[in-house]
Amino acid sequence: MKGLIQRVSHARVNVAGKSVGAIDNGLLLLLGIEEKDGHESADKLLNKVLNYRVFSDENGRMNLNVQQAGGGLLVVSQFTLVAETDRGLRPSFSRGASPQQAKALYDYFVKRAKSQFSPVASGVFAADMQVSLLNDGPVTFMLEI
Repeated sequence: MKGLIQRVSHARVNVAGKSVGAIDNGLLLLLGIEEKDGHESADKLLNKVLNYRVFSDENGRMNLNVQQAGGGLLVVSQFTLVAETDRGLRPSFSRGASPQQAKALYDYFVKRAKSQFSPVASGVFAADMQVSLLNDGPVTFMLEI
């Protein structure tokens, strides 16, 4: 499971011209799910996302996590994160989970996030989404489980 987190001043997901999820200050998580992933990897990644220290403390050092910083979490599924790009000029998605497995794990991840943290917003699995954000820093990290 791969998660690309971006510290944002705000982020929004639109589907068919309508906002389906938005946060102010917090983390935008682009979530890629591989065929080897399950509930255990989802739980581990969620724990890492919620506790990863990317927000500044009173001394300007990255010592606070999203919970301590009072931010939100916006979760967006993005299967292209699991693409194999090391050969050729066209990505391969052979490591990606099937749509059914990925949707089940995405739904599980969002449900677990909402049970452990607030506010949590999300995109729509497999929809054509437009994501807008203001990356704060910029601060971006790839997390892999």
